[in-house]
Amino acid sequence: MALCSICPRIPLRFRPKPISPFLSKPQICLAYRVYSSLQSTTPSTRDELGTVSIGFLGMGIMGSPMAQNLIKAGCDVTVWNRTKSKCDPLVGLGAKYKSSPEEVTATCDLTFAMLADPESAIDVACGKNGAIFGISSGKGYVDVSTVDVASSILISKQIKDTGALFLEAPVSGSKKPAEDGQLIFLTAGDKPLYEKAAPFLDIMGKSKFYLGEVGNGAAMKLVVNMIMGSMMASFAEGILLSQKVGLDPNVLVEVVSQGAINAPMYSLKGPSMIKSVYPTAFPLKHQQKDMRLALGLAESVSQSTPIAAAANELYKVAKSYGLSDEDFSAVIEALKAAKSREA
Repeated sequence: MALCSICPRIPLRFRPKPISPFLSKPQICLAYRVYSSLQSTTPSTRDELGTVSIGFLGMGIMGSPMAQNLIKAGCDVTVWNRTKSKCDPLVGLGAKYKSSPEEVTATCDLTFAMLADPESAIDVACGKNGAIFGISSGKGYVDVSTVDVASSILISKQIKDTGALFLEAPVSGSKKPAEDGQLIFLTAGDKPLYEKAAPFLDIMGKSKFYLGEVGNGAAMKLVVNMIMGSMMASFAEGILLSQKVGLDPNVLVEVVSQGAINAPMYSLKGPSMIKSVYPTAFPLKHQQKDMRLALGLAESVSQSTPIAAAANELYKVAKSYGLSDEDFSAVIEALKAAKSREA
């Protein structure tokens, strides 16, 4: 530890230098041991939960309902968002507000971050007035954003260099599960922080998995979302084909829902897709971002993913039609457009 030249007994602390969000592509090899918990952690009492000060960075479509559930459970929550007005409903429920990630981590024991993409996650954690400038030894940072493996490892290193603990915990689930506290957490990183955060994860989710080293949670989330995006593209093809051959697509949705290939999102989104209505639960732009990151992960380990690659192209087309902020089920519009061009 460096000492002051005027008074050698006084240690000097240096602010970490903000880092650039631009990363080189990694070569990745992941190994992990899995721990699964289905509400296995007994939630603490309301009073006990309130003794841990919780920070929450990012009040978007996912972060806001997650933070609301913590507040309703009796947690002491401090919030931040780039657009301050998005914090107002949380403050109305009893949350405190701070004007920067640095201020949040400086005043909170445990900070969660839910950001839209890797660039935002890195900037909020490591950029100007970022979380690393307020966090310190004995505190914890839980990044629940969906990012690539390299970004998660980078954020982890910067957080841990301060003496704090780090846990990545991307979620499987969209707006409604976030509102209902039914998310699935895919965690990796410091096991002591996983155990400390467990009661709060149980408030926001229905299950959690501990996957070992940092990067494994990010990788698992990308694989899951790659599968989901590919399934949705295939489902959209099926709806349009059923219509083309004179079948009732609503009956198709019912048939699928009763068979071995059933997935909840088919029954949930199918009727709206048939009506060309796409209420946003998971924005299409985020699905395409996750497809892109998953394809990058696959390339880094030389794994062929032709189905996902084809689906990704459809999401890119849908984005070009101005559907970025619609639900990812709006990918069906890209197929409709392709059909029109072929006609």
